[in-house]
Amino acid sequence: MRLYKLCAHTKTDLKVHLIWIPKYRKRVLTGQVAIRTRDLLRQIALEHEIDIITGKVSSDHVHMFISYPPTQNVIKIMQWLKGISSRVLLSEFSHLRKQFWGRHLWARGYLAVSSGNITDEMIHQYIQEQEGEPMADDSRFQIDPS
Repeated sequence: MRLYKLCAHTKTDLKVHLIWIPKYRKRVLTGQVAIRTRDLLRQIALEHEIDIITGKVSSDHVHMFISYPPTQNVIKIMQWLKGISSRVLLSEFSHLRKQFWGRHLWARGYLAVSSGNITDEMIHQYIQEQEGEPMADDSRFQIDPS
C-alpha cells in the first residue's frame, strides 16, 4: 500500500535519490567521520521533515533516498544536507580541516533522480488516451478541443 503525505489540501508522494561526494573524491568518510556524517544527516532530515527511506555513507560518496513534502525543493534540501554537515564535520574533525581548506568539505555538485511507481511511458500513454483521439507522434503538447 502506498503512503501519501497529507497536507491541508494535497496528497503527495515525492521521492528523490541523492548522491554527492567530498571534494576531490577523497576517501575521508570512514570510521568516526562516517558515523558522525550519518547521524548529522539523520538529524538534519528530522529537523526539516524529510523522511530517509534508505541511505549509505561510503568512503568517498553519500547516497540518500528520501521522501519530502511539497513545500520544499531538492535544491534547498541539498543546501541543508551539505551545508550543515560540512560546517559541523569541519569543526569537529581537525584532520578534515587540514585536507579541505576554504570551509568546503563537499564537492560543488550532486546527482538528484526523482522516483515514482510509474514510468515515463505510462504517463505518456495516459495523456494520449485522455478525452478522445490519441496524439500524433510529432505532437508533444496539445490543447483539448472541448
